[in-house]
Amino acid sequence: MKVCRKRCGWALAIVLLPCVVMSPANVQAQEKHVVSSQELHKEAMRPAEARGANEGALRQLFSSEQAQQALKSVNIDYSKLDKAVGQLSDEDLAKLAARSREAQNNFSGGRAGSLSDRDLLIIIIIAVLVIALIAVLH
Repeated sequence: MKVCRKRCGWALAIVLLPCVVMSPANVQAQEKHVVSSQELHKEAMRPAEARGANEGALRQLFSSEQAQQALKSVNIDYSKLDKAVGQLSDEDLAKLAARSREAQNNFSGGRAGSLSDRDLLIIIIIAVLVIALIAVLH
């Protein structure tokens, strides 16, 4: 008799265990997450978007007419400079992009008179030297 009870108890436990494990509350808990997959995807894309925006800011500065003249005066090819921008670390790229945005804001904000062509040339040469140095060290 005791053996029959044990076997029946085990059989009942084996049958009821999946029912308890797959109860509606557990299924709902598995479907609900604290952070949705869309939010995770957006968060994962932020560094790439920031890098793209920073590269765009530098390329916009270097493609301006004044910058092109400055690059020609120091015999620097824009295509090489463009490749070097892609090799910068995220940190260095962010720093240079912030400086380029500041320079562009100065021009668009009417303070272009306070920055002469010589000042722009110095800014561009410093940026080019930093990019070249970083490209060589990597």
